[in-house]
Amino acid sequence: MSDDRQSSKRTPSEQELRRKLTAEQYHVTQEGGTERPFTGQYYDSHESGEYACVVCGQQLFKSDEKYDSGTGWPSFWSPAAEDALETREDTSLGRSRTEVLCARCGSHLGHVFPDGPQPTGLRYCINSAALDFRSRGG
Repeated sequence: MSDDRQSSKRTPSEQELRRKLTAEQYHVTQEGGTERPFTGQYYDSHESGEYACVVCGQQLFKSDEKYDSGTGWPSFWSPAAEDALETREDTSLGRSRTEVLCARCGSHLGHVFPDGPQPTGLRYCINSAALDFRSRGG
């Protein structure tokens, strides 16, 4: 995690996060990692509910906006609220992508691409390890 992100967001300490999160959740959310495609808990989930940040619990996405992009990661065409996410340029693979972060705690979630379905045309490609699913019940 970069120092500027850590200083601008309220997050638990590294020790608290390592106790709370699995090794994969920590790697994805705090170190900008990516889970392997088709391995995450939610990539093929079709339950009704909401997806929250595994670190801070902020609601990020709703199942109504989730779709099968065929990429192997949970994909959404819109966030639950405009202010739930932040984005920034990511050039870590030698090309420019748009990284998606939780606006509340700054945790890495995944990336957003301009090849999604209407009405937004966006594909929020999010790691299951960064999400906590809350069923609508029933």
